[in-house]
Amino acid sequence: MIQRFIELGQGYSDIYELIELAKSNHSRLQHMIALHTVIEKKATSLAIILKPTDPGKFQPIYICREGIPNPNLLPNKRFDLFAQTAEELNKKIIELSVKPSTIFPEKELFYQQLIGILRLNHFLAPLQ
Repeated sequence: MIQRFIELGQGYSDIYELIELAKSNHSRLQHMIALHTVIEKKATSLAIILKPTDPGKFQPIYICREGIPNPNLLPNKRFDLFAQTAEELNKKIIELSVKPSTIFPEKELFYQQLIGILRLNHFLAPLQ
């Protein structure tokens, strides 16, 4: 199975695309995730995990990376929209604390680390 992050942006206007992807793929929506980190400020990445395709076994993880203020410290409309969508779709937002992408020399290494964390917490299937 191939599990890959698809970055939409940093969560400004692309947060609406992430929400629309969750709504339009409701039958495939597996998890909605908030990844909290500290860069120069406390930031949050929002992501959705879809069920794998059949055939093909491709599992996309759409993400808006580190562009939203941490909602636990500074409530904001973008996170509220994501939370409202989760409620409408009967999903719970999974919140995790992770290292920032800026400490990795390549963005791909950051995403590999996140895939490992998601697998360890059983939000993604293990390697097959």
